[in-house]
This record gives sequence, C-alpha cells and structure tokens, in this order.
Amino acid sequence: MTSVFTGAKRLIVKVGSGLVTNQGQGLDRAALARWAEQIAQLRHAGYEVALVSSGAIAEGMQRLGWKKRPRALHELQAAAAVGQMGLIEVYESAFRKHNLLAAQILLTHEDLADRKRYLNARSTLRTLLALGAIPIINENDTVAMDEIRFGDNDTLAAMVTNLIEADVLVILTDQLGLFDKDPRKDPAATRITQAKAGDPRLEALAGGAGSPISLGGMLTKVLAAKRAARSGAHTVIASGREDQVLLRLARGELLGTQLIAEKATLAARKQWLADHLQVRGQLVLDAGAIKALAVDGKSLLPIGVHEVSGEFERGEVVSCLDETRREIARGLINYSSAETRRILRTPSGEIEARLGYVDEPELIHRDNLVLL
Repeated sequence: MTSVFTGAKRLIVKVGSGLVTNQGQGLDRAALARWAEQIAQLRHAGYEVALVSSGAIAEGMQRLGWKKRPRALHELQAAAAVGQMGLIEVYESAFRKHNLLAAQILLTHEDLADRKRYLNARSTLRTLLALGAIPIINENDTVAMDEIRFGDNDTLAAMVTNLIEADVLVILTDQLGLFDKDPRKDPAATRITQAKAGDPRLEALAGGAGSPISLGGMLTKVLAAKRAARSGAHTVIASGREDQVLLRLARGELLGTQLIAEKATLAARKQWLADHLQVRGQLVLDAGAIKALAVDGKSLLPIGVHEVSGEFERGEVVSCLDETRREIARGLINYSSAETRRILRTPSGEIEARLGYVDEPELIHRDNLVLL
C-alpha cells in the first residue's frame, strides 16, 4: 500500500478542539507548540502547509469563565471573538520560534460561495504559501449566521483543500482512524487502513459527535474526505495523540485511515471547470495567445485578447475562442467584463495605468483554465 503523501507538495492539516485544548478548558499551549514544531519541520522539508485549527470558542469560554458551551449564536460569536485573540497569539509565538510567519484567515461559507471572494481568498492563501508563511484558518464565527456557517472545521478544511488544490487533507482526531465498528464499545473493531473516498459504506460506519466540545464526529470527517476528493485530494484520518504523527505520515508511515480520491487533481478540476460552472462570457484570442495556452501551457494575458462579449464579474467562468469562434478553453477570469474591455491588447505591465490598480497580471491563470 502506497502512502498518499508520496509525491504530495501541498497539505491541509486540521486539528480539532480535543487536540488543542485542555478538555475544553482553554488552550493547551504545549500541544500547540508541538503542532507548530511538526509543521515547521514539514515546511523546512519543502511542503506547503495550511493549518485549520479549532480552539477559539473553547479559549473564549475559558477567558469568559463559562463552564458550558453556549447554544445561542450571539454568545458563540462573542466567545469566538475573545478566544481568537489567544489562539492566534499562541500560534504566532510558537511559529516564530521556528523562524516562520503565521497568518490568520477567517472564512465563512459565503466567502467561498461568492466567486469574487472565492478568488480573493484563493489568491491570498496561495500567496501566503508561496511566501513560506503558515496560514491558520478558522471559521469566522464572529459574523457567521446559521445559514452560512460551515458547522464544523472538518467541512471547512475540506473546502479549503478544494480552494487551493491541496494534495492531501490530514484530519487529526482522538481516534486511531475509521473502524468497522465503534472501538470505544467493541474491542473487536478493526481499523480500516484504506478505502475509497465517497464510498457510501463509510458513511454508514461513521458515528456521531465524539465529545461535548467538538461539533464534528467521524461522520463529518468521512464527508469532508468525500468533498476533498472532488478536487482530487486524498484524505488521512489519524490520531493526533500519536507521537510525531505528521512527520511519520510524511515519511510514508501508514497511520490512521487513508481515503483515496478516484481522480487525479487535474482531472477533477477539469471536470469542475468544464462541466459544473456556468459560462458567463467569451474572449476571442489571437494566434499567439492560443499557442501560449494550448502548446506552452501558459496563462492567458490581456495582450492576447482582441474581443470580449457578455457581462461577467471577477471569478466567473468565460470561454476562450479562436477567431472562428471555436471554443478552445474556459476558465475563471480575474477581471470583470468592463475591466477586461479596458485592458484587452494591453501588456500586463500597463494594467495599473489603465485601471488604476492591478489584481493579477493574468486574465486567467493557467491553474484556473482547462483546455477543451
């Protein structure tokens, strides 16, 4: 059995409340320091790592003197606002000891449902990773409402995995992995070492919430793996109690449960771009731009576009046509139709002069484009 870490470069690591708090009573600073140390070693080994960490509400409860997790949304938001300060403070200090910068990212479901905000979040995260920083991601509980909340950080981690096209999602829990029975009740339970992400039988095996602090049980982890697989990412569900678990996984040790994505990242993203997003406009390209896309594998620059049709916003899907109006590609555009009309046939270095600002040097980045 081959480890899903083989050939991986970009990782999302999710740690739950039970792994970063003292039984829900505020943060376990020693535990956060251990996570920072392992992630620092992964970063220095060449991996790009983003961390999705619970703990803000538990820390806020401790600071506010609350013994029981509140049910009212406004009280949860208040606890998150108080606790987020401590969570990021501890992580920032821990990563600084390893000469790494930490960055705070707070997201709501609405941020990723809106195409413009989706692209903005994606660009920010990818830039942070390229700079060698460690994004620390959490749900923006201080403003999220019931209808737009992720509901648990397993789902958030999977959506971030899709957002930045990570290779592997590591979900760390207090269990050794996924079992064919509940190991807390049946000593004969057997750990599932590998399975296909999205297999309906896994959902039937998964249980409910595991603790009064955590909202996520094994079911949310199985569903998160199913979601992550849509962009071709594999998932590992493993115990965060295992010594040096992240480093051992990176060395190829087969800990926990590996949930394998059926499709490679490129194939999954191609299907998503080609089949599941509505085309909002068209760009007619010159021969040089077509060669850059189809032969050289490059991004689409505004200088290669000589006609724009349709009305679209940043982050929506547009078709790329040749001069006979044959579609050769489609992708997520970085500028609105009005902006694109102002910068077509313009070198990237002149975008700012035309618009007064520059979001990206490309109209469509090659990572957001699929050839047809």
